[in-house]
Amino acid sequence: MSIIASNQKIDGVKMAADGDLKLTEGKSGLKKILMLGGAVVVVLVLAAGAYFYFLGAKSADPVASNDEGTVAEAGDGNRPSGPEGNALYVAMPRPFVFNVPGSARDRLVQIKVQLLVRGSNNETLALRHIPLIEASLLEAFSSANADELITTTGKDALKNKALSDLQQALLEVAGSVVVEEVLFTSFVMQ
Repeated sequence: MSIIASNQKIDGVKMAADGDLKLTEGKSGLKKILMLGGAVVVVLVLAAGAYFYFLGAKSADPVASNDEGTVAEAGDGNRPSGPEGNALYVAMPRPFVFNVPGSARDRLVQIKVQLLVRGSNNETLALRHIPLIEASLLEAFSSANADELITTTGKDALKNKALSDLQQALLEVAGSVVVEEVLFTSFVMQ
């Protein structure tokens, strides 16, 4: 058996010597490195943006904390703030479903409601008087007209009427207003 030298031809094919072999990455390897570097830069920019967006928003928030640890809303003089307590939301256990008359036809309306109250004392009072709240809201809702409820102005007027009636009912029974605002979380009219 004979050993063939590294630079000899075997059946017309020249064999390369061990030192002659070179691995070249060429342009495809450089492209991969540049793409990977670009992806890392994009991820870092997105992470920094998310960090400043979520943590930077706290310093620009219009809600400020006072000395007593309660949250006070800045700017708006109409809303109570400070000593009354934090804003809490009391969800009504069931949606309100009722018929309202309209000029063309009667409509079926479904409204899901949450109540904005201030402080845990008012939250407890609202939860204690759920049947009274439901009755007062249903009475206010059923007095509406379908033609008015189609517009945003009509929905706002219904919210204001419901709030007024509810505050009056709670004032008579609980001795305080308790509810600051009536919020519609869902409004469907068929």
